[in-house]
Amino acid sequence: MIAHFDLDAFFVSVECLHDPSLRGKPLIVGGSKERGVVAACSYEARKYGIHSAMPMAKAMQLCPHAIVVKGSRGEYSRYSRWVTQIIEERAPLFEKASIDEFYIDLHGMDKYHKPYEWTIALREHIIQDTGLPISFGLAANKMVAKIATDEAKPKGYLIVPPGNEAAFLAPLKVNKIPGVGDQTHRTLLHMGVEYIRDLFTIPTSYLEQRLGNYGLELLDKAKGIHHGKVQNYHEAKSVSTESTFQENTNDMEFLMSELVRMTEKIAFELRLENKTAGVLAVKIRYPDFETTSKQATIPYTFYDDELIPIAKELFHQLYRKGQKVRLMGVRLSELTGEAIQTNLFTNKEKKADLYKAIDSVKNKFGKDALKKGRSIGE
Repeated sequence: MIAHFDLDAFFVSVECLHDPSLRGKPLIVGGSKERGVVAACSYEARKYGIHSAMPMAKAMQLCPHAIVVKGSRGEYSRYSRWVTQIIEERAPLFEKASIDEFYIDLHGMDKYHKPYEWTIALREHIIQDTGLPISFGLAANKMVAKIATDEAKPKGYLIVPPGNEAAFLAPLKVNKIPGVGDQTHRTLLHMGVEYIRDLFTIPTSYLEQRLGNYGLELLDKAKGIHHGKVQNYHEAKSVSTESTFQENTNDMEFLMSELVRMTEKIAFELRLENKTAGVLAVKIRYPDFETTSKQATIPYTFYDDELIPIAKELFHQLYRKGQKVRLMGVRLSELTGEAIQTNLFTNKEKKADLYKAIDSVKNKFGKDALKKGRSIGE
């Protein structure tokens, strides 16, 4: 059995904890009313057709009386870490899929606990400790568990007993299947497939003709077949780089240039994987091989301009003024997926476009094709 936990309207819930007067109202977290995009919205706002990533101007047209708050990524990161810690202390194996979403592998737990009751107790513990509403689905695989969570929201839970996957999925809209995007959904509707059960009325050859191999994959998903494994949160949870200099140096211009270069490098790697980091660390090694390091907890991000000032601050806190440096390193850790979640705030869409353009050049011409002025040097 696999449990899928998802914090309900996470950003909105955090804002309501800080200001209880916002509860029950159409609330939008994002940029100003005139610009930006919707980072999150309350269930009351969703009734008007508002959804995340929607331009703020359109959202305000749909619901002119909506309350707009800019939000605080630092607070969302703090609450996400809190929930992560609660799960980490209790779950045998879990995956942090995003800032507000978790999978827990309960395989073998039935020898010691009743998985359903254990999962309910964990949910209650999270709610009581943090004050955040959270829903979960429990099923034989990740995909069905996630869909069950979506059906249980808000503030609910749902179990799909093994063997009942196809029956559970059959009456649901076909775009409930993860991976069925807008274009595929339109194609399926044109084929007469509105519900998941309708997929079985279409000849397999025609599905394959219209959708290629994905048509066959879709049939498996409609039966509730999915083989994705829960990826241990403790594995591959950091990216880092370090450089041993040819000559020991205390040239501050050079050291700052290297620090910027290394931070840019690992931030680029993070964006390639569509992950954000919640911790940044800097390491310094002196000629006598004494090594010191310092880290800082940060709002989840993968943007150079947000990481570089923190890296510089950590360096100056560590550095023994005037002494030469043999090696320097930068590490990003506490990685989580779904990077766009934490970056849908004022002007973030322009920043995202800028970084997409930069990364496109780097992918085509190499990681060193573009550098910030500081990392180039004189």
